[in-house]
Amino acid sequence: MSDPLWTLNAFVEAAGGSIKGDAGAEITGISIDSRTLEPGDAFVAIKGDRLDGHDYAAAALESGASLALIAEDRLPDLPEDGRYVVVEDPLEALRKLGIAARERSRARVVAVTGSVGKTGTKEALRLTLAPSGKVHASVASFNNHWGVPLTLARMPADTDFGVFEIGMNHAGEITPLVKMVRPHVAIITTVQPVHLEFFDSVEQIAKAKAEIFDGLEPGGIAVLNRDNLQYDLLKFLAATKGIATLHTFGENPAADSHIQKVVSYPAGSSVEASILGQEITYKIGAPGKHHVKNSLAVLTAVADLGADLAKAGLALDTMRAPKGRGEVSRLPIQKGELNLIDESYNANPASMRAALAVLGEAPVTRPGRRVAVLGDMRELGGDADRLHAELLKPITEAGIDAVYCAGPHMYALWQDLPHDLRGHYCEESKDLEDVLLSDVRAGDVVMIKGSLGTLMGPLVEALKKEYPPLDDTEAA
Repeated sequence: MSDPLWTLNAFVEAAGGSIKGDAGAEITGISIDSRTLEPGDAFVAIKGDRLDGHDYAAAALESGASLALIAEDRLPDLPEDGRYVVVEDPLEALRKLGIAARERSRARVVAVTGSVGKTGTKEALRLTLAPSGKVHASVASFNNHWGVPLTLARMPADTDFGVFEIGMNHAGEITPLVKMVRPHVAIITTVQPVHLEFFDSVEQIAKAKAEIFDGLEPGGIAVLNRDNLQYDLLKFLAATKGIATLHTFGENPAADSHIQKVVSYPAGSSVEASILGQEITYKIGAPGKHHVKNSLAVLTAVADLGADLAKAGLALDTMRAPKGRGEVSRLPIQKGELNLIDESYNANPASMRAALAVLGEAPVTRPGRRVAVLGDMRELGGDADRLHAELLKPITEAGIDAVYCAGPHMYALWQDLPHDLRGHYCEESKDLEDVLLSDVRAGDVVMIKGSLGTLMGPLVEALKKEYPPLDDTEAA
């Protein structure tokens, strides 16, 4: 039987709280959601913008939570016979738990940030480090002010490798998170014009991403994209923060880790690369040039962390893109089938270009078509219409046959589209559903992408409901 995640005494000491009631002596996990809580978990009652965890504490205890971590001022509102650890602020207590988990750990730790590719890179690191030891990584995109400390607090004491994703919308958000994580290796996948609503320039975004250097352990290594336009600025910022070791990746032969040869095929790519001077050949089980590029960062970090590079390369063949982030489904339709690429989780100009390139690489059996269904990209500020209209170039380069658009900013692209590429335009994504269901045909490859708030996900689900995926659906 494995050791508990926390003993009660260690948990209470780390959280800075006091016990009320008959709390369990061992804690097997930490949860902030009573719906997914497992018996033995400690339930942390976080107060968010819309929901207050204290309203669900009783339900969590009924579901078998070992205890509920609650705010002292909410104790009178909760059942008297409950099992509680009482603190002033549960979120602050969660941060303390995260810091304590990091302090007790001997794991080698890597942190990932960037405008695009954070989650995919984090998941690839989880895969590639697993052959070399016990890996702990964040679930989903737990990369913000509660997700990072929650992931840390969930890290078992015997973890060999910790993998953390760190995100931001504003300057100053990464610094406190990375100081909790204290990575030995920090990756910046790329810097692109994302969240321009909150920044004056791409250079300001680069400076915000460079906050990841603030928490690097002494002797830590920064891994940077040599091909990115902000590379020189990031290199300078790393130097000013005392980072002595910098490793680069990219197509540029001058990069420490660079591509030598790539062969793409429908389900992925075969790659020959040099990783910090070591020659390696490997396959990636997900299509797209962006996965190839980010695999260089992944393998560089694997080497920097002292893990087995050859085993890491083999593991990349099992890589699959998750739902909303490139998952591919085969849908049977009259007289054949169509391939659906689900990119509905989120979008910005860089990830939109990458997704269009993947669609362009997808093989099509005529009269099947490459179909792009595009929703608005959010948080682009005053440049939003221009950035949407500029998607015409990658659409043309990818050989897209039909484009369906949803959202007021996508109208700027719609106006510039040649008439033979125009599928349909709607202000709201829900109004595309009936048109899309009736227009798709056998042989089509359909890619659906937009910012989360544009609600493109329901279009994916509508297609799957109308044409249930084959049993051997694969994420690619």
